[in-house]
Amino acid sequence: MESLIAAVREQEEAARLLAWPGDFDLDRGDHVEEVHLASGALLEGFAGDAAGGTFFFCGEGGEERPILYADSEGGAALVAIGLHELVRLLLVVPWWQGCQAFTDEESRELEAEVLARLREVATRLGEDFVLIYTPKGHPYEPLFTV
Repeated sequence: MESLIAAVREQEEAARLLAWPGDFDLDRGDHVEEVHLASGALLEGFAGDAAGGTFFFCGEGGEERPILYADSEGGAALVAIGLHELVRLLLVVPWWQGCQAFTDEESRELEAEVLARLREVATRLGEDFVLIYTPKGHPYEPLFTV
């Protein structure tokens, strides 16, 4: 089975859709700061956005690994479990970064399965994926709050 990253690279239209409106670029995998996960798990930058944010695979494995997003302002959150889930988020809700706080009521009102999944991943599953600014040992701030 071909990887999703390889497929996106080969299909110019797919890459264009992810770049706009998704703001996702496979050529921007280097983060601006030296960082690591508090758990010590492997952290692999593989894509970024125009604002200097980076998408990281967490842990061992392939494209099914958890994905952490770190912005350029010191905020980070787990945003998807696997690349397929991230691509779905980027295509269905390209403005996902604007959801700075989640409440149960807001999630119900939006009635968006993708946002509900982002909320679950970022606020519940993401507790095990704390990004640390390595030189100073400080954790990034959560991108989302409950």
